[in-house]
Amino acid sequence: MEMEGLRPIRVSKEDSEDGQPLSPIARMFHQPRSNVYIIIIMGFKTPINPLAFKASLRHSLLKHPRFSSLQVVENDGEMRWVRTEVNLDNHVKVPVLDPNMEFPDKFVEDYASNLSKTTISMSMPLWDVHLLNVKTSEAESTGIIRIHHSLGDGISLMSLLLSCTRKASDPEALPTIPSVRRRNPSNYGGLTYWQILLKLWCWVLLCWNTTVDSLISLGTFFFLEDTKTPLKGTLPLGPTPRRFVHRTISLDDVKLVKNAMGTTINDVIVAITQAGLSSYLNRKYGKYGDDEKDNQGGERNNNNLPNNIRFRAALFVNLRPSAGIQDFDDMTRTNSKARWGNHIGYVLFPLKIALRDDPLDYVRDAKVAGDRKKATLEANFTYLMAKLARFFPKYFTNKISCLPSRTTIWFSNVPGPAEEISYFGFPVNFIAVSVYGQPNALMIHVLSYANKMKIILSADEDIIPDPHRLCDDFQNSLELMKNAAITSKKANPQLYKQRSNM
Repeated sequence: MEMEGLRPIRVSKEDSEDGQPLSPIARMFHQPRSNVYIIIIMGFKTPINPLAFKASLRHSLLKHPRFSSLQVVENDGEMRWVRTEVNLDNHVKVPVLDPNMEFPDKFVEDYASNLSKTTISMSMPLWDVHLLNVKTSEAESTGIIRIHHSLGDGISLMSLLLSCTRKASDPEALPTIPSVRRRNPSNYGGLTYWQILLKLWCWVLLCWNTTVDSLISLGTFFFLEDTKTPLKGTLPLGPTPRRFVHRTISLDDVKLVKNAMGTTINDVIVAITQAGLSSYLNRKYGKYGDDEKDNQGGERNNNNLPNNIRFRAALFVNLRPSAGIQDFDDMTRTNSKARWGNHIGYVLFPLKIALRDDPLDYVRDAKVAGDRKKATLEANFTYLMAKLARFFPKYFTNKISCLPSRTTIWFSNVPGPAEEISYFGFPVNFIAVSVYGQPNALMIHVLSYANKMKIILSADEDIIPDPHRLCDDFQNSLELMKNAAITSKKANPQLYKQRSNM
């Protein structure tokens, strides 16, 4: 099968039979409408020494087989990994820049966005690094790492990134790996009669939710599409150039709202997303659009949103037995249960687009929807669909790769380092991760780093010409929730204390 826009190396089966085949999910990320690349933007506190950086790459990334392997296509269309010699000069780009340029922030943003207009030649391993020694408002220099999604998912790549870093406070110590607790059902031994009944009810609920969600996924596969809004492109929507913008919010503020409501950080992130998108769309649907103002110069509070908007996110889920970021050495062991690669599925997560008088209602809505999606195996079902697609490559593989495009946005939330780090000895000020090549007009990533959190947008500018304005909406939504949470704390300090201890 010829990959649109790519020129793969073709070899005979005999030449590559010692190579491992690409997984079905990795193959899916090569489809013409879903040829996806991951962009990692890192802001450093010091200028970058390109020679030292390249030397470190030789002893880190190049040790991983996926970063020193070609993806070759056999005569029957099968793709395999084949080891090759890597010339770092082909992978590390160091443009000569004017350190006194007038708009350095705009330059770095444009540089990253221009990368989304290109792909990496399949005659070399599918990754490259761009080192920009120019001072911006957030960093003294910027490194941009571009990796094809077939090399691994967000958990794999974050694990690899952390293995190349050290704590800023201790150059010899590896950073703390963020941990996420999964719900581990207890054995029936020692349980009371009512506890057994409760567990049986949970299993019944899991089976019911999985059945319903799987049927909805199948319906979406064939015909069920989200409501047309100013944030949604027209199908079929293929890869388009992207604008990458990001905004820093306080992780402490997110935790404040979490504690006030007795929810999770993920619930608050989803709430911020719902509130920000609702505000943005309300402005777009307004009679005067972005310029609608009241007599005092503020935006009108009129509700311009249509009723019953179907607005869903394809929310990507890590399917490894252990949640959260994995230890890199553990991921590269042959018998590891937390294997490297693309072990992800997605759920179709409904987002409630509406204006709320109480900002904390967005958190309540997010918790209800989040708890519902925790009690389903929908992500496993979509992963299985992608694996079965390899048996029907002429139809199902392409269709399945486009299935998330029937939703409005893609969404991903990956935990980052719990403390400040240095990457190859260069202290890091921020990390922003995004993707391009996806069949959606908007992708939202959320990544934590120390006491900060980044909201990163990958936006199709033909559909979303003002992504910075959308970032403002997210930031303003968190501020409103924080103020409401503080008011709630003052009104009921005992309840807040109880929730903080949960």
